[in-house]
Amino acid sequence: MNAPAPPAETLRSALAGLLDGLPPKQAASAVERLIASYRGATPTDAPILRDRADVVAYAAYRMPATFEAVRSALAAFADAVPGWVPGSHTDVGGGTGAATWAVTDTWTGTRGVTVLDWAEPALALGRELASANPALDGARWQRSRIGAALTIESTDLVTVSYVLNELTEPDRAALVDAAAAAAQSVVIVEAGTPAGYQRVIEARDRLIRAGFRVAAPCPHSAACPIVPGTDWCHFSVRVGRSSLHRQVKGGSLPYEDEKFSYVAATRLPVTPAPARVVRRPQIRKGQVLLDLCEADEQLRRTTVTKRHGDLYKAARDAAWGDAWPPYPQEP
Repeated sequence: MNAPAPPAETLRSALAGLLDGLPPKQAASAVERLIASYRGATPTDAPILRDRADVVAYAAYRMPATFEAVRSALAAFADAVPGWVPGSHTDVGGGTGAATWAVTDTWTGTRGVTVLDWAEPALALGRELASANPALDGARWQRSRIGAALTIESTDLVTVSYVLNELTEPDRAALVDAAAAAAQSVVIVEAGTPAGYQRVIEARDRLIRAGFRVAAPCPHSAACPIVPGTDWCHFSVRVGRSSLHRQVKGGSLPYEDEKFSYVAATRLPVTPAPARVVRRPQIRKGQVLLDLCEADEQLRRTTVTKRHGDLYKAARDAAWGDAWPPYPQEP
């Protein structure tokens, strides 16, 4: 019997199937309008995703990138809490459920899953897509206002991806507080922009005040060492581009790089990375330059040379966002 396809591959196939019945020009037009809407102010009681055509177009365009960004954040979190597997998961503002797919890719098996969102067409499509993923059998797709009125039932893991940007500041605070009250662990992902990073930092501070410890990306739970306004912490993941991506954005590259900021925090015992690579490593002749956020709350550049032996080999393989030195690999 053939092994089941990985969630990423299954999701791509399911999204491609949805687009079969949608004229390309209509899909591209819907995406362009929705992107413009998302860049503006979005009242929480007025869903941007109004109908199935909107949702299909935007899911095909955004779900792969959201999936990859959340999966990358979850992988860093899983490294910091080895052996832990969430028995339940709530995705707040999850729409079509990209984060639920990322969770099933990170931890095998089934669990109780609840997706909360205000846009009914998005929930309906998410439910439809989930039928292709056995790990999402029995998931609940519930319409819920995301903000001050939000109620989250007790759960092991809460994910919040690309949602805070749609909320007012009081609603952002209310969401983070509700997640902290309900969950053992919270993972928040935002766009990798200065504004996205600032929203993540605000959420990080609230989670720490609620008694959480940061598992990733930071190697500590103290204040971020970046001087406000001078830089921002973000990472990058490569995403395969569909024909719809190329039609909307132009160009011919088969991929694009999704930039994202995130925080993963938990009440569990945690072993954060000794340091985190916070820039793309610079590989030069006989040496690798690594920009690191370190456990003593400092940003430093370290140079790894051939004299460092196996560590040099690891440095040449290191990627932006990796723990440093690498976590020990399981045999």
